Parts: sequence; structure tokens; C-alpha cells
Amino acid sequence: MPGHRSLADQLRSWSDERLSRLLHERPDLATPAPHDSGQLASRAATRSSLMRALDGLTRLELCVLDALVVAGQTTPEELVTLVRAAPGATSAALDRLLDLALAWESTAGVRALTGVAEAMAGVRGGGTSGLHPRSADAPPPGEVRRRLDELSPAARTLLEHVAEQGGEATTGTSRHHVSVADAATPAEELLARRLLVPRSGGVVVLPGEVGLALRGGTTTRESVDEVPEVVTSERSGDLVDRAAAGAAFEVVRRVELLLDQWSTAPPTALRSGGLGVRDLKATATLLHVDEPTAALLVETAYAAGLLATAADRDGNPAWVPTDLFDSWSAQEPAARWAALARAWLDTARLPSLVGQRDPQGKAWNALQPELSSGLAAEARRMALEVLADLPPGTVVASGTGPPSVVARVAWLRPRRPRTRADQVAAALVEAAALGLCGLGGLATYARALLHGDDPAPSLAGLLPEPVDHVLLQADLTAVAPGPLESSLARRLQLVADVESRGGATVYRFTPGSVRRALDSGWTAVELHEFVGSVSRTPVPQPLTYLVDDTARTYGAVRVGAVEAFLRSDDESALTELEHHPKAAGLGLRRIAPTVLVSTTPLDVLLPRLRELGGSPVVEAPDGTVHVARPDVLRARTPKDRRALAGASARAAAHRSAAASAVVTAIRSGDQAAQTRPATAATLSPSGSLAALREAVETRASVLISYVDNHGTSTERIVDPVSVEGGQLTAHDHRSDDVRTFAVHRITSVKPVAASP
Repeated sequence: MPGHRSLADQLRSWSDERLSRLLHERPDLATPAPHDSGQLASRAATRSSLMRALDGLTRLELCVLDALVVAGQTTPEELVTLVRAAPGATSAALDRLLDLALAWESTAGVRALTGVAEAMAGVRGGGTSGLHPRSADAPPPGEVRRRLDELSPAARTLLEHVAEQGGEATTGTSRHHVSVADAATPAEELLARRLLVPRSGGVVVLPGEVGLALRGGTTTRESVDEVPEVVTSERSGDLVDRAAAGAAFEVVRRVELLLDQWSTAPPTALRSGGLGVRDLKATATLLHVDEPTAALLVETAYAAGLLATAADRDGNPAWVPTDLFDSWSAQEPAARWAALARAWLDTARLPSLVGQRDPQGKAWNALQPELSSGLAAEARRMALEVLADLPPGTVVASGTGPPSVVARVAWLRPRRPRTRADQVAAALVEAAALGLCGLGGLATYARALLHGDDPAPSLAGLLPEPVDHVLLQADLTAVAPGPLESSLARRLQLVADVESRGGATVYRFTPGSVRRALDSGWTAVELHEFVGSVSRTPVPQPLTYLVDDTARTYGAVRVGAVEAFLRSDDESALTELEHHPKAAGLGLRRIAPTVLVSTTPLDVLLPRLRELGGSPVVEAPDGTVHVARPDVLRARTPKDRRALAGASARAAAHRSAAASAVVTAIRSGDQAAQTRPATAATLSPSGSLAALREAVETRASVLISYVDNHGTSTERIVDPVSVEGGQLTAHDHRSDDVRTFAVHRITSVKPVAASP
């Protein structure tokens, strides 16, 4: 262990590299350092940096720091005896605490940094013993044990109960200052022997030296250096890599399929910014996965920047692929997977919560902005690091393995909230679905990703080579003997439906799929050429007949949208309108010798046609001429005219009251202008309060300058009635009623002479 030195001496002796790393972790230490070491330690222990440092400690390191708090100030040798752990492990933990400046050495021994005790108070378990610090005049451990042996069974039981409940209790009617011989109750026995120490307010506390004696001389009853073991099983590394690579390839393919679909048919974004439940179910059906996996893929694409909200064709917000998707889809599959995996590893999003209920009972939607946590990225990385530390040839056992990983992470970061366990468990499931893990083990290329290297070269050798052909079958199906090239897969998905996926994808040609290709602009000749060029087997005759039959009936009936039609028995009149030079913008098109249709709405088309010199009329749905004369509206005459008279009287009274209020306000303003001082000093809230209280006592009128909620300043003559709770209650001459004014909004107070 290093020698006993002050904190200031330790900082001076540190190397530049070590001090730079400390200042990076603790930016508050970069302030000018005072000469006194106690002041330097006080300034270094700001709460925010202290909490961050404590959150990064393991259970052993927290227990060692807690023992320093309980001991108050001790030597490294005594500290080793206070912690129930191996001496070497305790010494190593103390070295790290000294390196982080959470503990420091002085000539009298080692002690915790100021503020550590407060930061660790109230957090039971996970590194805190719950013991109070030792008393300044604590007796030797042998004397404490002797006093414990003298207790009656009832007093011993009471003392252990207080220790288990946090070390504080109330004594009720028991006397605090009593000798051992005069003690009449178990509580007085404990107080007489200083096993409980009274504090103000009738509270007694259990000193740290007594708590240590009850626990056998250590701060905890169990060993704190035993790292939870991860339950493992044997598995070949090659099997892990191949299984993970297969999942990685499926992730890339499904994300590409998803974004291709949303390029033409994007789902509407909710007002909250999320994805609707129905759209998520449709996505799961499209990708042939369950809804949690669909939510994971959608959230991963969003985290990678491949998905965002934009206006659809109708101007409504929708989820559509970004421009980055075009460049991403042109990359190799391994590089595309690396972008997705890196985004998932660093994102704060929580896909595992999709479908669950929030504290208000409302279900979480995918892509909802609030679905995030600042601890999510750390939980994923720590879970994968636990897998990376497993010996070669071993993986996490199914069933009992994931809970053991959660326990290991909880030991490494015991101060994290309870939700950390759920995040770690979800990280293992998501890593397997995304292809970072396979069969419970971390893939080789995922280790490179975890260390900040490019995993694409390692993954590329594990992915299957894409194929550029299919095998056509006589039952109108096409079998892809491997992963198809991206361009071929997109075209084939347009002309055929995916029937099954796996090592070999099966596509089925149907009248609907052929019609879909014709709708997108393909011709029958192009379809024949495409299926013939991509097939390694002859094109079967049923497929040729299917394409020809569908193309022959395609377009026999046409459907379109129009806003209005023009019908006339005089074909020449319609011809003249159709070719009129000023009718080009009306969107007229002849569909029959006596019928024209237009894309212009009827209320716009009708006056435009009349401007062209025509005399068109509107035709009703039954073919008759529509009468455009407006109906004349009338109201029923009231039976009781006295009601009207009463209403007139009320209206007159309202007008009179309004006029009276206006006159009162004008007179009040004139009086305020006459009594306005030449220079009005702005008062502080306390000055205004004193002036107003004086006006209340003298019952004098005052002129106040008042700033309302809109920032408008007005002058009012008021008669103060009372000033309580920062509010002035006064009679306002302007409104001629009693009002309340906020004192902090009154900027000036001036006495007003009584009116003659």
C-alpha cells in the first residue's frame, strides 16, 4: 500500500496522463485549486460527479468504501479486517478508490472523501451496510463485546431488531441518562451501556462500533468479493458463428424488405410520433416474425437513420425510408449488418417495452419518442461483455444462463435501478435476434464490434454468396437456391408472392402477382423475358399461359376519377368547347361523341364555361335540369313580444352599467394623473410591502404602479385593506370594486391626498 500522504501531495505526485484521465472523468476538479487540502477535497466532491463515480463501482468497491465511511478514519490494515472479503481483493479495491479520489490518505490514515457518506445514505443493499459511523470516542472492540454479553435476552433481541431496521429507533418513555444498576427496561439497558446513543428529538441510533460487533467485526455478514458465476454449457465456436451469421443475414434481408414496402405504402405516424398497433401487426405479417421482433427491426432501422417521418402523398406525416437507405442498400450485406448492429448497440431506445403498459396503463407504441432510457446502451454493452469474458467453447446455458448474466451485471453495477435487470435480459434476446449472438454465445465478429473494430470482414466470410438465378417449377413456383441478389429479389417480389422462406425461398406466381407487375408498367413481353432470363430451368407452359391470360384481360375495363361531366346532343358544341384556346386549363377530355369529362370542380367549371360564351345548365342525378334558385329563409315570429321588451330593458341596463364603469375609470385616471409624482422611485418587493402596510394602518389612499401578467404597467388609486401572503387586498377606484394585487408586481407606492 502507498505511504500515508495528504490528498494535495497525492495530486502533485500523479503523472500528467493519470491526472488528465481524472480530470476527464471529474471535470469539476479543473477549477483553480486552493492551497488547503481540506478545501480541495470539498470542491472535488460535487454531487453530480460523485454520483457518477459511485455508479461505476462494483459491489466489492462499494463495500470497501462503505467500510471507510463506517470506520471514519482507519489504516489499510484495519480496513482489511472490516470487509468480509479476501485481503488482496480489498487492497485492490482500495487502490481503485484512491485512484478515483473517492478516498484519500492522510497522516492519520485512510478516509472516504467528504460527501460520500451523504451520497451513499438511503440506498440499502448493493454495497451499503446500513451502519452508522463509529463514534469519535468508540471503546475497543473487546469492550463492546463485553457489554453485549451483559445484556438480558430481551435487550439483545431489541438491539438486533434496531440493527435490522436501519440503526435508528425511538425510546418512548425510557430514560436516556441512567446507570446500569438503575436500568429498568431493555431500552434503558442499552442506553446505560452506550449501545444506543440518544440524539435530538427522542431518537436513538446504533453506533457503528456496536453494529460491527453484532456482525462479527465486519460490515456485512456475507462475503462481498464472490462474483456471481455465469451458468454455461459447452458449444463449438464455429456453430455459434454460423448460427449468429444466419440470423444476421435474415435481419438485413427483413429490414430491406420492410423499407422497400414502406417506400411505396408508408404507415401513418401517430400524433404522438409513434407507429400504430395495426401497422406493427401488418409489419410482423409482412416479415413473417412475431410483433416483438418486428418492433425490434423497426426501432433498429430508426436508430440507424434509415427511417424517419415525412409527408406522404396526401400531406399527412408518415414513416418513410430516408435518403441513407439508398446508399445503405447498395453496400455488401456484411457492411449493412454492421451499420444496424452498431446503431442498436449505441441507441437509447427500448424496443423490448413495445406492447407493455406505462405507469398510466397505456400501451407503449413502437417509435414512440418517450420509449428510451439513458442506461439502455450501457446495459447492452455490459451484457455482451459478460458473454465475451466466457472461456472459449462455452456459451450461456439455456434457461438458467440469462438470469446468471443478470446477476453478474448487478454485481458489477449494484447502484443501477431495478429496471436494469429487465434491460439486461432484453439485451440478450435482442442480440440473438439481430445476429450478435448464436446458441447463447457471442459471435466472433460481434467481439470486434464490441471493441470498436469493423465486424464486416469477419462476417463476410460467414454469409452465403448471393445467387443470380431461380429454378422454375411446373406448379407456378420459383425456388431460389440461396440468397438472391438485391436487385433480383426486388424484381421477383414484384411479379411473384413469397410462399416460404428459409435456406431456399419459394416464390409463387398468381394472377394477382402478375397483375401487380402489369400495374407497375411491365408488359407481357417483358415478363416473359424476365422469367426466362433468371431461370436455370425451362419456363413451364402453365406460367406462360398465366402471363398471357392475365395480360389479355388486363385493362378491359378502365376506372378513373373526374370532377364533372359535360353532356350535349350537339356534338359540334362540345367540339368547339374542347378546342377553345381558353379551355386548355379545364382538363376536358372526350369519352364519347356527346360526353366530355373534366378534372375541374363543378363550382369552378360552370362560371368558366359561361365566360367562354356558353350557356350550360347543371344536370341533376336523375337527368333533369337542376333548379339553382335559392330558397328564401324566414324565421317564426315570436308569440310574446314582452320577452323582446324585457331583453331590450336588460340590454339598456348593461349599456348603462358599462357607461358608468367607463366614467369611473376615466375619473380615476384623471385623479391618478394629478397625483403622479415627478419622479417615481422603483421599489423592491420589501419596500412596497412596508409602504402598503403603512397605508393599511393609516387608512390612506395610495397611487400604485402595477405590472399585470401581460407585462403592461398601469397606475391605479387604491384604498389598501390588508396585506397578507404577498397579496394586497384593496378597493380599486378604477373598477370601483375590491381586488387583490401581487405585491411583487407593484413597482411604486405614492400617498394620495384625500379627495375634497
